[in-house]
Amino acid sequence: MNRKLPVILLVAALAVLAAFSLVPLVASDHDDGEADLKGRALNLTDLYALREKDQNPGAADGDLAFIMNVNPRSIARQQYYFSTNAVYELHIDRVGSNDSTPTGQTDVLLRFQFGAPAKDGSQRIKLTAVRDRQTSEVESGTLRTTPLAAAATPNVARVSVGGATMSIFAGLREDPFFFDVEQYFRVRAGAAGLGPAVGFRNPGVDFTAGYNVLSIAVRVPRAWLQGRTQATTFDVWSTVSVGGKQIERLARPAINEGLILTNDFLNALNSVGPDFEAAALAGKKPAADIAAPIVAEAKKTLLAVGNDDKRATALILAFLPDVMRIDTNGASGYANALNAKGSPIRGRKITDDVIDITLTVVTNGAIKSDNVSYAGPNAGGTGHKSLLDSFPYLAEPN
Repeated sequence: MNRKLPVILLVAALAVLAAFSLVPLVASDHDDGEADLKGRALNLTDLYALREKDQNPGAADGDLAFIMNVNPRSIARQQYYFSTNAVYELHIDRVGSNDSTPTGQTDVLLRFQFGAPAKDGSQRIKLTAVRDRQTSEVESGTLRTTPLAAAATPNVARVSVGGATMSIFAGLREDPFFFDVEQYFRVRAGAAGLGPAVGFRNPGVDFTAGYNVLSIAVRVPRAWLQGRTQATTFDVWSTVSVGGKQIERLARPAINEGLILTNDFLNALNSVGPDFEAAALAGKKPAADIAAPIVAEAKKTLLAVGNDDKRATALILAFLPDVMRIDTNGASGYANALNAKGSPIRGRKITDDVIDITLTVVTNGAIKSDNVSYAGPNAGGTGHKSLLDSFPYLAEPN
């Protein structure tokens, strides 16, 4: 990892720290709470984008894997379902160069909708793919979720979409995220003079141990994403909508919740796309006027954690629009490589330790880890299950 305190990683670190210390009842976007209008099945937790061969050397060259997770805090041995009223979407934008400013325009859209649960606990999946305004729909008997009782053998359907073969999985999986949240609260309180000064315990306690999530995974040939272009870099983000209204958006981990404290502002950002952020940062009205108080709050957060005005402005410009960029010419991995603006450009793998990266950067190496790892053993001997050897790779549910 680059130790020169790259701009975007510093922002990501500040985002994580702010998310866990400044926003009441919020633990980053991994779990931003349950409300009457947004149950957990509508709550995005994580987004992953990777070259499949970086997860599995035997995978076909050129295939990409995208994973979006919802429904945090799903307890063990209990069946959960995707919302039958929701639309779950992956947005993909072709990027001209790694240093290009994200536009937030959707060149390719993968839309997932789910039917009512059958007697065996599976749900029908309807896949709609829109590429360059051309729409393809797939709805077949094999395109179904994997019920909990059959989770050891995930139902992976290979379907033809717009002339390409894709693989689709949806169902319960073990939550792959890991972090010692409880001890972070103590570390933060000590740093703020509100309690005794402490460090992270060793080993740390993984707050997601034993929990599951609902996952949607799709394997897509890069050539299909390219269309008639030669694009090799893509910006990716995920959304959830109900009744035509977008209620969730997520790309990089701990972005909006890290910098924004006002709940109404968070709801506003969840309701728009990165194209709105691009327009606002470019000074285009009315986006710029609407975004002004939101940007001001983000800047205030950055100033509060030790940045001067010039640096805070530079961080915001480097940090937004919020997308997950993946350059498919190099090995996938969170912050494996950065562009000229300091933004990560290699997507995110399933076991990437985003927390250790951010802690190391924000403290300039003073704290290198929360002492929680994917495999463990973490406190209590816990650790996450081994990933599968093949797609969808995510571990079996607890």
